[in-house]
Amino acid sequence: MIKTSGFPVTKVAESKLNSLSLENIPFGKYFSDHMFMATYKNGAWQDPQILPYQPLHIEPSLAALHYGQAIFEGIKAYKHNSGEAFIFRPYDNFKRFNLSAERMCMPEVPEYIFMEGMHQLLAIDKDWIPAKAEHSLYIRPVMFATDVALGVRPSETYAFIIMLSPTGPYYAKPMKIYVEETYTRAVKGGVGFAKNAGNYGGSMMAAKKANELGYDQVLWTDAIEHKWLQEVGMMNVVFIINNKAITPSLEEGTILNGVTRNSVLVLLQEMGIAVEERKINIDEVIAAYKNGTLQEVFGTGTAATIALIKELRYKDEQMLFDTEKWKVSTAVKEKLNQIRYGVVPDVHEWLYKI
Repeated sequence: MIKTSGFPVTKVAESKLNSLSLENIPFGKYFSDHMFMATYKNGAWQDPQILPYQPLHIEPSLAALHYGQAIFEGIKAYKHNSGEAFIFRPYDNFKRFNLSAERMCMPEVPEYIFMEGMHQLLAIDKDWIPAKAEHSLYIRPVMFATDVALGVRPSETYAFIIMLSPTGPYYAKPMKIYVEETYTRAVKGGVGFAKNAGNYGGSMMAAKKANELGYDQVLWTDAIEHKWLQEVGMMNVVFIINNKAITPSLEEGTILNGVTRNSVLVLLQEMGIAVEERKINIDEVIAAYKNGTLQEVFGTGTAATIALIKELRYKDEQMLFDTEKWKVSTAVKEKLNQIRYGVVPDVHEWLYKI
């Protein structure tokens, strides 16, 4: 182990990059040489360090396995043509991570551990950032309970880890989406706004059944009427109706406050498109489709960035779209990518230099 100006570092003897190509790499399959780790015990964060990416040794009674105290974030780093590398809006993810921690009765992670740990880890594994369009280095901070005793209560110990995974495009083609009426992702007063593991585990049955019907993902609806729209799969959703961008409101706490969502809304307004954050139900969407004012539908998220939707299915209503003719979603994606890859100035100060 060596001590640098930051956290202690134990480096690998040889990089895995020597036997791996970063061309057209799938999402979440490969991981960089190192990871950051810190532990929480006796009321304080301890032993922050960077070490080789490796398996964890856990006991069967680990609290996270039984009671679901686990949260995470998704962040991306990009390499510019100059060779410099930047992380996109990490402070927003840091703030959201701690909101999730609060909701799940977990300790907050201090800024110096979250941000400095990420910065130092990225500086060491910078070569893992693919220098190619539509490619990036996905950053996954995760925290989970580590008490080794059974009993439904907040854990007294936790592990915080940051791992890195090079990735290409998440959705290579436009998506087919099924409007979900049976299963529910989130309810008012629940944990829909928190990026916790249970939200994703609970979504898999609906996604599986949609896949069996030939669809890629589901568009979630509210738990009471199954009319009011929430998220699409693991992303926020935006409808372009009558030249306005409409996205479901965050007020009820059932929808994740997406960093990409917020970035897209800012850029849409700069493009001269009116933005409405409000409740929207499926009947309004169907009516707009039938009268010709539903122009585009797309998802926004860290993994996918912008995911075009070519079909929506609700009961017997099939809404088909020619995504080749779309202008708004493709234009905002291009603007977002230009900022991320350093093609245009970062006037919003969204980029954090590694």
